[in-house]
Amino acid sequence: MYDDRVGVLIGRAGKVKQQLSEATNTEISIDSETGQVRVRGDNLENVMTAINVIKAINLGFSPEKAFRLLDTDYNLHIIDIYEFIRRSESHLKRVLGRLIGERGKARRVIEESAGVYISIYRHYVSIIGTFDNILVAKEAIKMLIEGAPHKAVYSYLFNQRRFRRTAELWW
Repeated sequence: MYDDRVGVLIGRAGKVKQQLSEATNTEISIDSETGQVRVRGDNLENVMTAINVIKAINLGFSPEKAFRLLDTDYNLHIIDIYEFIRRSESHLKRVLGRLIGERGKARRVIEESAGVYISIYRHYVSIIGTFDNILVAKEAIKMLIEGAPHKAVYSYLFNQRRFRRTAELWW
């Protein structure tokens, strides 16, 4: 667990940790010095859910957004930007700037068009959403990382949203 995220996981007076523990019927212990987190429980699915919520908080999501993962329809997908670029501070800054966009526009457009939550933290882009929505957001993010113009990415997102709405009408 990153040092600056331990306090978020614990929450004011331990509230976040307690809520997660109760919601997943698990026991969560946190070593605030090392950042090590242990999750114990009788049900493997609940333990894995708690671990995913903890991962989401660790990667920059607010507890409220991370708790969406308690719904079995929601998933967490993590993209390591370094899998696409050279490990260089200048490359990372350029890609992060493209992903965030001017005043957060690119990130906001992806979130709203794909129906997901996105966190950009360190060299990771994390997505919380339903499986189909994550696929759309992931493709848009990949396009931006690879240098596609924002206009092309927005066009892709709007076409995907229109296609999904049309498909919903047929079902």
